[in-house]
Amino acid sequence: MVRRKSQWPDEGELVVGTVHKVLNYGAFASLEEYEGKEAFIHISEVSSGWVKNIRDYVRENQKIVARVLRVNPRKGHVDVSMKRIREDQRTKKIQQWKIEQKAEKLLEFSAKSLNKDLDTAYNEVGYDLMENFGDLYGAFETAAEEGENSLIDKGIDSEWAKIITKIAKKNIVPPEVQITGYVDLESYSINGVEVIKEALTQAEDDNISVQCVGAPRYRLIVKSTDYIKAEKMLKDAAEKCIDIVVAADGKGEFYREIE
Repeated sequence: MVRRKSQWPDEGELVVGTVHKVLNYGAFASLEEYEGKEAFIHISEVSSGWVKNIRDYVRENQKIVARVLRVNPRKGHVDVSMKRIREDQRTKKIQQWKIEQKAEKLLEFSAKSLNKDLDTAYNEVGYDLMENFGDLYGAFETAAEEGENSLIDKGIDSEWAKIITKIAKKNIVPPEVQITGYVDLESYSINGVEVIKEALTQAEDDNISVQCVGAPRYRLIVKSTDYIKAEKMLKDAAEKCIDIVVAADGKGEFYREIE
């Protein structure tokens, strides 16, 4: 169960729940992000249309996404609605929740490496990570990309920062970006075709591919986990092509494709 530091959700918040009881007038669901708390969905809040049989819409053990309508901590009540959210909001919330589940598992791995349990991990570092990085996954993603100092700079204990970074680098693949540019290459030498082939070959590597659009235009495609580095790689590759062709009595020009 992914946890929140707050004991209760806020009104208007989207929550994930697991239905555990269905009655004729409504259903009860355990809130996945708020340990020990349950929500009630009145039959009128299950669907925007007329609901004759609530079991046509909800069933035991079903995962649901709902919007919080009212919270009464004194009475222990959380009233939610399944109908007051759009499908794209429902999909996004489920995706976020699944990602946070993965992040919690990574936090548990980190804790075990320090001979600690998940409860201790949340109390010592988990809630601080969520406060500083928005959520657990954001913290692990930052650690994977920027290293342990990115956590230490936010006040995270160095021992935790080191092990979290180690676990993150093993389990999180940074998102890949792809950018495209074009070079127009013309050579007037006797072996001009070979010159252009050599220029394009020199531009290619594991992160850069070349495609012929139609002479004299060629497409350069760069893939990287860092957008700024990708831009530099694209520019350097284009300049390398142009320099080789110009040195062999030719000309070239670079065009950046607008995203």
